Amino acid sequence: MPTLFRFLVTIAVLVGIAYGAMFALATFVEPRKGEMSVRIPPEKLNP
Repeated sequence: MPTLFRFLVTIAVLVGIAYGAMFALATFVEPRKGEMSVRIPPEKLNP
């Protein structure tokens, strides 16, 4: 039983680290905002 408990604690710690990293990225990283334009050739508009 101690092996199962150690495994579950290890998984819980890894999940906590992943959750903390995602939360930090969502909180502290701001996306760049700006205009974007893409030229589409006329051949692709009227096949």
